[in-house]
Amino acid sequence: MTRVGPTVEQGVQPDTRNPRWWSLPRAVDRRVIWLAWASFVVEVVLIGTGGLVRLTASGLGCPTWPKCTAESLVSTPEMGVHGVIEFGNRLLTFVLVVVAIAMFLAVVRMRRTRPELFWLAFAQGIAIPVQAVIGGLSVLTNLNPFVVGLHFVVSTTLVAVTATLVYRSMNGPRAAARLVPAWYTGVVRGTVAATAVTVLVGILTTGSGPHAGADEAVDGGRLHRTGFDPQLMEHLHAVPAYVLFGLTLVLVVGAVLLRTSSRWALLLLVVEFVQIAVGLTQARTGLPVGLVGTHMVLAGLLVGAVTVLVLSTRASAGRSAHREPVAA
Repeated sequence: MTRVGPTVEQGVQPDTRNPRWWSLPRAVDRRVIWLAWASFVVEVVLIGTGGLVRLTASGLGCPTWPKCTAESLVSTPEMGVHGVIEFGNRLLTFVLVVVAIAMFLAVVRMRRTRPELFWLAFAQGIAIPVQAVIGGLSVLTNLNPFVVGLHFVVSTTLVAVTATLVYRSMNGPRAAARLVPAWYTGVVRGTVAATAVTVLVGILTTGSGPHAGADEAVDGGRLHRTGFDPQLMEHLHAVPAYVLFGLTLVLVVGAVLLRTSSRWALLLLVVEFVQIAVGLTQARTGLPVGLVGTHMVLAGLLVGAVTVLVLSTRASAGRSAHREPVAA
């Protein structure tokens, strides 16, 4: 088919605003946004698969690290379904590595024009080996609940990092202007603190309950637990959760009164409402694995929603905005 229109031979240069997919971006385009979203989604999915490993008692399905067994890198038929689940979760780490490398390459040429994207992508990449080592330590310590809890803390931190990556890639770097008054910013900070306490106490609560992550027979006849009273921890966990819910209600009402955007506060409120409903149901039905796993994934989404809420209190310069290059 004959191409209609001017050609390079006729003296018209190709459109450099739409580069080939294989060229590294110089500015934020759809590839950067899609990779930012992929980074966020993979982190949330890994929280879900990590929960699946724990809730199916597959935490020691691969009893050693970095190999699955002393002789095999992969799971063997003798290890059964537990080995498949644990090794499958380990394989997903390689998916995250691929996405993280692609994300870093997508913003590496913007190191001076969009340094916040560069450093966020760098932080995501550098955290992967840290997370892998903590995961290995959790296996080598027979699923010590505090090591496993640290594993979850890093996961939620990466959710916050990738949520920021999505927001900044879609909205541009932070501008100086503040979009809300000081009192609203203070409530937002209280919301962040309440979220942190809720997640941390939730980790200790899970580490005190029946889901140790492995069968007693696999763990040499004993299960590592925190030693805290599970029922007491459930009540303690509810306190910061309800404080968080109350603060979010204040943010929603405040946004309406200030006639500013309330969508992120509303999103956070919806996530919290579902989280509370799932938490109450699982506590009253004997902690079924499906609800506990859902509760864990919702915790990741909660952190992501809080992160975006914080970012939305400041103006953004726009996706196509460039900062002045940093002096050498």
